[in-house]
Amino acid sequence: MTTNTERLELRRRRMAQSPPILRGGFRPFFLGAGAWALIALTIWLAFLFGWDSARLIDDPVAWHRHEMLFGFAGAAIAGFALTAVPNWTGRLPIAGGALAGLFGLWLMGRIVPLTTAGHPVASALLDGGFQILLAFLLGREIVRSGNRNVPVVAIIAAFGIASTLDRLEMGGVVDVGAIGWRGGLALVAVLIALIGGRIVPSFTRNWLASQGCEGRLPAQADRFDLAIMVLGGMALLSWLALPGSLSSGWLLLGAGIGHALRLARWQGWRCASNALVAILHMGYGWLSAGLMLLGLAAFDLVTETLAVHALTTGAIATMILAVMTRATLGHTGRPLMASGITKLSYVLITVAAVARVLAGLAIAPSHALMAVAGAAWCAAFTLFLLEYGPMLWSPRLDEHKVART
Repeated sequence: MTTNTERLELRRRRMAQSPPILRGGFRPFFLGAGAWALIALTIWLAFLFGWDSARLIDDPVAWHRHEMLFGFAGAAIAGFALTAVPNWTGRLPIAGGALAGLFGLWLMGRIVPLTTAGHPVASALLDGGFQILLAFLLGREIVRSGNRNVPVVAIIAAFGIASTLDRLEMGGVVDVGAIGWRGGLALVAVLIALIGGRIVPSFTRNWLASQGCEGRLPAQADRFDLAIMVLGGMALLSWLALPGSLSSGWLLLGAGIGHALRLARWQGWRCASNALVAILHMGYGWLSAGLMLLGLAAFDLVTETLAVHALTTGAIATMILAVMTRATLGHTGRPLMASGITKLSYVLITVAAVARVLAGLAIAPSHALMAVAGAAWCAAFTLFLLEYGPMLWSPRLDEHKVART
């Protein structure tokens, strides 16, 4: 029987023998997330502006919604989790052939639904199965180390179930009242609140301290943060169970305001000169705005589509770009400094979010604003791929000084 020491040594050898792209989960999955953000959005824009995609996609709207949430965001979540869990547990990351197989499963979930072999059940099993397998692998690491981050694994597993339900509903196999994509969106919002609530104040505090800033620094989460998290969870559960109800509307408004107060406590205005930190505050701000807009939608003051895009194009995409850029710099041995290209990508993703939300307010021609949003989105992720793709594909700059990435 193989001992834990022998397993760790085997994993260490696999990492050393693997190409750089397979030496850490963030490498293939961040690259895949960036590429799919560009490819999937280009396909959607082509449909939106007149290309007949009926031969490729049966329901372009449902496909776009699913791929942005479970394809793009799903890959980014996988890359983050596969990188964070080794830091949480002190165990070596999954690498080599095992990582290649996991990434291949995610990739098949993107390709198979676009082929004649893309039967809804097969597509659902591939797509949801990837997240469930990821949750199992991460859970195994966390349990063996006695780490406390079990809720993150539970969210990823539930995300896989939501993906499966959404695929089955897209294929007409079941009718679950859109609980698949709604549940997936709610779970990512909870994940942003949970993980963002750790990294945003932590990175802000560290940077302010490094600059010798005086005064009170952002503190770790306390009972106030826990209360906001509980309120946010209740609001999203209400939105899932009673969409459009006045009770869910009030809860969502309260949760959005609560997250805004939480964000204010992290003093983002003091780190405006550090783009890598400031963009995290921007992403969390979109979470607050999205929840409030979702609450207003319950009172028919705005459309639900507008609110959903504030959460997706705003909160999710901004936080993903922020985390992918920062984590790639740190885990490839580079200084945590945003280049001009990185800063421009942050500006572009913000333009994309603002334009897409404004398109839902009907204050200007919506197609023109959606074109601006789509172009800015594509430009942002093109810049990410151009600057960070080579980093993800290459060895660490200081690889001769470290044993692992």
